[in-house]
Amino acid sequence: MPYKDESLTFTINGRRKSPVQTNIQYTTQDKGTAKLAFQLMKDGVPLPLSAAVVKLVLLMSDGSRFVRNIEITDKLNGRLTYVLSDEEIRHVGIVQAELDVSYTNQQAMSIHEFSFEIKKALIDTDILPSVEYYIDDFESLKHKINELYNETIQTVEELRKKFEDLENIETKEGAQKKADAVQANLDTHKNDKSNPHSVTKTQVGLGNVDNVKQATKAEFNTHNTDSTRHITSTERSNWNAKETTTGAQNKADTAEKNAKTYTDQHINNKSNPHGVTKGQVGLGNVTNDKQATKTEFDTHVKDATVHISAAERTKWNGAQLFKITNDVGGVLVSIADTDDFLDRIVKAGKTFGTFYSTGKPTNAPSTLSTRGFFHFTSIDSNGNGTFGYVVAMDYKNNMYSNYVDGNLGWSGWKRLLTENDTDSVPWLNATYKNGAKTGDRQLQFKKVAGALHLTGHIVTDREVVFASIPSSYAPSKGVMELIAVSGITGMSKLIVFPSGDLKLTGLMANDSSKVTGYYIDKVIPLN
Repeated sequence: MPYKDESLTFTINGRRKSPVQTNIQYTTQDKGTAKLAFQLMKDGVPLPLSAAVVKLVLLMSDGSRFVRNIEITDKLNGRLTYVLSDEEIRHVGIVQAELDVSYTNQQAMSIHEFSFEIKKALIDTDILPSVEYYIDDFESLKHKINELYNETIQTVEELRKKFEDLENIETKEGAQKKADAVQANLDTHKNDKSNPHSVTKTQVGLGNVDNVKQATKAEFNTHNTDSTRHITSTERSNWNAKETTTGAQNKADTAEKNAKTYTDQHINNKSNPHGVTKGQVGLGNVTNDKQATKTEFDTHVKDATVHISAAERTKWNGAQLFKITNDVGGVLVSIADTDDFLDRIVKAGKTFGTFYSTGKPTNAPSTLSTRGFFHFTSIDSNGNGTFGYVVAMDYKNNMYSNYVDGNLGWSGWKRLLTENDTDSVPWLNATYKNGAKTGDRQLQFKKVAGALHLTGHIVTDREVVFASIPSSYAPSKGVMELIAVSGITGMSKLIVFPSGDLKLTGLMANDSSKVTGYYIDKVIPLN
């Protein structure tokens, strides 16, 4: 989808920054296409945003306010984008904006303030946007609602005071009506016998009395003659003959003395007489080992070798997080005999990695087993890697490459040529025609790395086909090259036809009669 892209780069530091007045200008017709792109930098390198939430605050010229969560397109390299919504693009005028970053460790920072303009398109003359507030997160929304609530309460309070002032202005008729109402209420209250003042039993001196039914005289007499519940004189005498206070005291004193003796012995027993364990005193996880001294502890705390610094933690947290091998150092992807090589490799997704393949999978680069690496920078809707390459090397040191385009597909395997490939290509003799013959050297040809190589010295007439080579060695569209003559300083034109026929035409020399032959030494790219 096409966008009206505008890019801004902000550097994070503690120096004072004035709001950036940009030249960015959108119109009310830029619906879904007004795109802002941001690059955040710190200390000369991109600011990592792996554990961050970035918000874009937009304050429109009509007072509307939007707080949006902004999309982080590249967390490692500090890149973000935001496309203005249809609601936002309707607010014509200068827009004051600010980027804010919040990290999951509760840190937060304001990145930068900037402004841009939204102009009303001619076709949008009827746009009359009302003041809007849109906030992505709940806390900011709650704060905004509280602001609006407080403003409403203040307005209502001011109106209430004004109405109180009006009510204080009493009329004669109103005063009489109020007096009549007071008298009627007083008469009603005097005739009210249902305890209108809610007097309690405590207020009349009966706070300890329960609101329950009292016993009758017959019930009291029955209880009074109950010999089971009441004791007789004989029973009282027998009970009084039991243990006396003195006897009981003597026994108690003896028991106390014996108990004190036992208690003193128990207190002086320091050999854990109750068998208390470390778990019972809350130290079940502690081992019986010697503890470090304060000096040893302080020395350990200051040891910069075994501890990491904040800078090291930041550096390591921002390091490469993707594995390129498996956990034991082997390849990340293994391709089996029955796999399709290219289908299997893209299933790794957006990543860099290593692979091993036998020589039997479909679309393999070689019939020999290969090892290599791959890198895909995008993925499709199925999670398969797109826009990337594969480099493979078989066990005979032949190297191959292939590239995939997300729109065009794979370009096909290409083998990388080496010096052995070019140096070992043999020279072939061209076929002479129409009386041509060898001069100082036989006319020969070969094809190396997409180019036709010609060498030799011949004697022939011009304007006739003097030799031919196979068409598979010739440029598909033909070519014309200048070649030197022998016998005198001069030049002639060599024409190589797509069919492989060779012909000389034209001559630039002071004396054509002194021409003794032609040097055919050329390297011609195959088109």
